[in-house]
Amino acid sequence: MTDRSGGPSRRPSRPERQHPPARRQGPRRPPEDDPARQAAWDTLKAIRERDAYANLVLPKLLRERRISGRDAALATELAYGAARAKGLLDEIIAACSDRPLSEIDGPFLDAMRLGAYQLLRTRIPSHAAVASTVDLVRGAHGSGPAGFVNAVLRRIGEQDEAAWVDKLAPEDPVGRLALANAHPKWIAQAFADALGDKGDELAAALRADDARPEVHLAARPGEISNEELAAVVGGDVAPYSPYGVHLEAGSGDPGDLEPVRERFAAVQDEGSQLCALALTRAPLDGRDERWLDLCAGPGGKAVLLAALAHLQGATLDAVEKAPHRAELVRKATTGLDITVHVADGRDPGLPEGGFDRVLVDAPCTGLGALRRRPEARWRRKPDDVADLTKLQRELLTSALRLVRPGGIVAYVVCSPHLRETIGVTSDIIRKGLAEAVDTRDLFPGVPQLGDGPHVQLWPHRQGTDAMFCQLLRRL
Repeated sequence: MTDRSGGPSRRPSRPERQHPPARRQGPRRPPEDDPARQAAWDTLKAIRERDAYANLVLPKLLRERRISGRDAALATELAYGAARAKGLLDEIIAACSDRPLSEIDGPFLDAMRLGAYQLLRTRIPSHAAVASTVDLVRGAHGSGPAGFVNAVLRRIGEQDEAAWVDKLAPEDPVGRLALANAHPKWIAQAFADALGDKGDELAAALRADDARPEVHLAARPGEISNEELAAVVGGDVAPYSPYGVHLEAGSGDPGDLEPVRERFAAVQDEGSQLCALALTRAPLDGRDERWLDLCAGPGGKAVLLAALAHLQGATLDAVEKAPHRAELVRKATTGLDITVHVADGRDPGLPEGGFDRVLVDAPCTGLGALRRRPEARWRRKPDDVADLTKLQRELLTSALRLVRPGGIVAYVVCSPHLRETIGVTSDIIRKGLAEAVDTRDLFPGVPQLGDGPHVQLWPHRQGTDAMFCQLLRRL
């Protein structure tokens, strides 16, 4: 084909094609329109990467990012819930993934836990649970990882929690209840041993321990009554502690409440209040002037004891080994007559026989407060128990040296594990160092206290943490 000049013809020129811009590679900025889920995801990351505590990380994130109201409530539910149910969620994720959990990058595993929790344990519609989680991953890491997370979550959403438990739970009763209620089996077995039951009551105990707890406050004696405190904060008077107030779960950060900020009240489980009160209620012959809190940090029971000591004409000393925790005791007891010693409770350098009442709130596994520390159940190991029971015996022996003959020692741990509870106290009694006081008499009005002489509280029985208390009298 030629043109009129004899030269080669040319086709009419076409406009140059406009190519779409190349996709940007690498991480993108997280979405800014889902602050609640972003905060929950970041909390799970902090737990995984630096062994952080959810109840310390999340409130700080909410304050820094000015997240409040419904968004703050959602972030709290998702972060605490996913941390609490981690073991159950991981079993289900593993069943729905084509690669082992050990080969899944941490941020994507955290995201799947967050999404799976929404699918299985909330009323959030499935499509919203999946889409919102996938959007988080896509915004931070791109489309490839987002597709993988999307595929796993869609498989998870094909069945509800009960169906997954039926499919994945072991045959033995304790193992089945452990998975169904998101507990490691060894902890479920410890509960079963303490309860003497592997059936309905164990199931009730694990269910209560897996539920989000109420917030408990303690009114400072001599400053405000629990009736006044309940009216100020919109709570209910506690059923057993004369200083306790209960608030609904999800009521926000209790540290923001004015009575707590002004130190008229403190955040403290009702069971802890009852154990401290038991020490003050025990009958005592002779002098009753000097009290001691031997393991005082961070100061919750010291506040209650110091206030009651003042009202009864006594003084309180407090011992704490870690300097930063001793400082927390000083701050918590501001305005109260208390002497804080930075020392090891096993040998604090205080006069032997110099005290009339001594509290040993010993370091323990914390198995009794798992509902308040969502990540703790997956951190503790069975091997932790042996080292702790050795320390507990040493502290209790020290307390019995420091209390005068006829004086009272309260041994308290936030655990129902038999080796930490009656295993420690029965050893002391057998050695003739002290005699047991029937502690049930010092918990007036509290039901289901068992055969004694100790008291073991439970979330499903009394609505408290699973606190153990045994009072001893030095011979």
